[in-house]
Amino acid sequence: MNEHPALDPAHIFPTYIGGNELSPFHHCYANDQTVLRLAAGRFFAHHNGDPSELGYWALRKQAALFDVPERPVEISGPDAVAFLERIVARRIGDMKIDRGRYALICTHQGGIFMDGILFRLAETRFWFVHPDGDLEPWLLAHSHGFDVTFSDPKSRVLQLQGPNSFPIMQAASSGALTESLKYFHSGFFDFDGQQVYVSRTGWTGELGYELYTLGDQTDCPRLWDHLMQKGAPHGLVFSSMQAMNTRRIEAGILDSGSDFDISMTPYEAGLERFVDLSKKGFIGRDALKAAAPATRIFGLRCIAATPCSGDLILSGSAPVGMVTTGALSPYLKCGIGYARFDQPDEWSGKTLTLKSQQSDKVTCTIVDLPFYDPEKRLPRGLPLQGAGQI
Repeated sequence: MNEHPALDPAHIFPTYIGGNELSPFHHCYANDQTVLRLAAGRFFAHHNGDPSELGYWALRKQAALFDVPERPVEISGPDAVAFLERIVARRIGDMKIDRGRYALICTHQGGIFMDGILFRLAETRFWFVHPDGDLEPWLLAHSHGFDVTFSDPKSRVLQLQGPNSFPIMQAASSGALTESLKYFHSGFFDFDGQQVYVSRTGWTGELGYELYTLGDQTDCPRLWDHLMQKGAPHGLVFSSMQAMNTRRIEAGILDSGSDFDISMTPYEAGLERFVDLSKKGFIGRDALKAAAPATRIFGLRCIAATPCSGDLILSGSAPVGMVTTGALSPYLKCGIGYARFDQPDEWSGKTLTLKSQQSDKVTCTIVDLPFYDPEKRLPRGLPLQGAGQI
């Protein structure tokens, strides 16, 4: 009998529970305290029994490894570029191979249908990596007249994030991954004899990388053990989604479907910089040209309570918005979250009332996002100046 269950061949490939995918990495870390949640048809570790603050500080000071549910969809064919110019709200035809761009897919009414990272793997081959939602039916519904093919690369995604992530990735790739792989750059690398697609991206606001497996070509437990072995001297730990969620809130990273949805335009979500109205013909352009440039999502700070999804925000006694997500920030030493207001206004800087599930009514302050590092110096591997240093 195999003494290392993570290397049992039965655990190399994903299994399915109720039609949803259990990660091929699951047996590398799961224990009797693991709590799973579901996104994009994939289970992921929301909690793994470890204190979330432990994972948070590893992420901020050393490195943390996350097994995430993001799902790449491959879009290829002679008309791939023309099709994607129709689908996404920013220009992509000038993307270089082995580059990624954050992109929005909008509805015809100008609402945000989905967000994700678009990678160009070859001249007419792209991956759109999305967090959740029905991407493939949307692509099929709008593909008439385009010579394109959609396929599932069956790639699972790991995120290795934190200030020590570069030396870990360099060691794990036997020195092939260097500092020349800049922010939002990507490429194929050899990890202990296995090809892996790597991008310098992440969902944490820290320096970090995402590793994309290549379906049944990848022995996932072997890859996991290799990363953990190379990461041990640099303080690498496995962490669950709770630590990542706290850090992504601090960094002002929004979650599709919970922080924004099809009822909100990119302007209302504060994502107007990812809309290129000079590009003609993309879905939602006409509606966005007529939309008001006003923001409805802001940060929220609270000393007396930790904001929770669904908490109401009051101005006087009148509800004016709600909390979409919240956490206790170990670094900021207060509760933080996202305030989604019913109507755009000059909300930043105002003191309002949070009707908390924990403490009834408490005072909160509305702030601009992100809570710190607005220039994204951390994910670029640059030192912070002032707030945000640890």
